[in-house]
Amino acid sequence: MTFKSGIATLTGKTSYFILSKFFNGGSSYPGKIAYKIDPDILKSLGKDYELIVVTGTNGKTLTTSLINKMLIQKYDDVLTNPTGSNMIQGIVTSFVTHHKKSKKPLAVLEVDEANVPIICKYIKPKYFVLTNIFRDQMDRYGEIYTTYQKILDGIKLAPDATIIANGDAAIFASKELPNKVINYGFSDKGHENEDFKAPTNTDGVLCPRCNHIMHYHMISYANLGSYFCPNCNFKRGQLKYQVTDISTLLPNKTEFEIDGNKFTMNIGGKYNVYNALAAYAIASEMGIGVEQIRKAFAYDEKVFGRQETITVDDKDVNIILVKNPVGLNQVIETVLSDQEPYSLAFLLNANYADGIDTSWIWDANFEDFDYDKLPLVITGGKRVKDVTYRFKIAGLNMDKNIETVEIEDFVKQIPKIPTKKIYVLATYTAMLGLRKVLGDQGYIKQK
Repeated sequence: MTFKSGIATLTGKTSYFILSKFFNGGSSYPGKIAYKIDPDILKSLGKDYELIVVTGTNGKTLTTSLINKMLIQKYDDVLTNPTGSNMIQGIVTSFVTHHKKSKKPLAVLEVDEANVPIICKYIKPKYFVLTNIFRDQMDRYGEIYTTYQKILDGIKLAPDATIIANGDAAIFASKELPNKVINYGFSDKGHENEDFKAPTNTDGVLCPRCNHIMHYHMISYANLGSYFCPNCNFKRGQLKYQVTDISTLLPNKTEFEIDGNKFTMNIGGKYNVYNALAAYAIASEMGIGVEQIRKAFAYDEKVFGRQETITVDDKDVNIILVKNPVGLNQVIETVLSDQEPYSLAFLLNANYADGIDTSWIWDANFEDFDYDKLPLVITGGKRVKDVTYRFKIAGLNMDKNIETVEIEDFVKQIPKIPTKKIYVLATYTAMLGLRKVLGDQGYIKQK
């Protein structure tokens, strides 16, 4: 370690101690300070680690958490970034604050797509886990092909790494790479002879080789599925790991099979089955057994801000991060599967980490909510007027709506809601703000 790296590390550790002990923070700022002092600090901090990079548009945080839960059953020294702070400053914080227990520790890191080449410049991953690519934060990423190129720029720096890719996403098969590629996806058994196109306005359905509209044997959701091009024979590659059945799909419980092995998770959403499958794939490649994987899936701690349930007095507050149309549509589908009464809230911010363009809410299926059954919809955040108007156009009777710009005002409304349960859909900084207020008020136990 260089003298500059040593100073940067010490400063980062000190700031983390102060922020975590006295302010319940410190997920990214210590790394920001350390990185500013020494922009090459990762070269020193990460040189002994075997790195697994988890990246893609949706599902990074849960996938990373599941992988971590699986690997710690076999390996005694695993670094991760559990809060989802996935840009360079948050990743530096994770390294700065990790106390190494072995000569060759593992690092399982959720990495923002645009930060993949930054990380790979200093640490060469052993594995890349690719979840999906959807239209997201257009002001930062542009279209899906631009986003994937950012990831590819990082992969090109690590040609010896193995890629664990979502085989149902055609974009991951659009470029020839020197890396070993292992695909996971949903089985199309029983649908092999079906031939149909994706619904209108679905992104990413043009064949990457000839630009013809692709067809499908089976679609799980959005553009994910068993795709093929009738014009040039481009098609989904062979899957090594497959979801073979989903028997239960409720907001707080999913029962499914991977390669014939039955699993249960205490979380809902078909999109989370993909996250489980991605974690299963990398864990299997690293020698983790089925029983160890099953134990990780059954672990009942919800991931930071992702379908996390917090008890506020006598209310169950279910916080779900939303950030793009495809993800939001899957969340709406999950919420609609709840058979119990619930209220709804949507907290919309437009800070840099959220994406400053909020027009994406118009591409999501707000019309699918049953507004006759919803007793209350609370809207909030810095762009409260935008999301309130979206609900109005979708069919909400505005007599059932309460607007709250500030998070503190929203929290004051929670005890007054007419149902025991409320789903809170929140963009990233709104989710962080809500968790901070709930933490300050003692509803979240600080670890």
